[in-house]
Amino acid sequence: MENAKNTFYVTLRNRLATINPDRTMVVRGVIRPGILVEENEQVSALQPADVFVLRWSKLAAETELPETMAAMSCEIAYATDGNADNAGMDRGRMLTKMDAELRQMLNPQHALKTNYASTPAVPMLTQVFWSDAVFDAVKRPAESLERLERKATVTVYSLEEQGE
Repeated sequence: MENAKNTFYVTLRNRLATINPDRTMVVRGVIRPGILVEENEQVSALQPADVFVLRWSKLAAETELPETMAAMSCEIAYATDGNADNAGMDRGRMLTKMDAELRQMLNPQHALKTNYASTPAVPMLTQVFWSDAVFDAVKRPAESLERLERKATVTVYSLEEQGE
């Protein structure tokens, strides 16, 4: 399942770098596209603004098929405080822009599964594919009333290959 999770993340990261090369963040001194996997980063009390955060939650497996099919839920959380130049008054517009970027990143809804544990990365035999995103309502967290947050959930599917 790690290969499927990594493939999904790298696919979205690379697509974001094309869709909006200005959506970046600095992680441990390195500038990267503005998307991260929560389980791979240090814990933060407040979700970072203007980046996409992937959170893996549910896992199910269909074992009645010739190969095991894994289905994993991925919550994609994002938030914005708006643009400082506009005193945050454009935060609705900024969230709408992130909604559109996420929809673009998720299409097409498949990618060749790749093993990123070795260098160079090794393409595998099957595809990773995912459902349409289900977008939650916009929220305003109690810690920062100026902030707008949204979460979208996608189910990611992958056949288990030999050796996984």
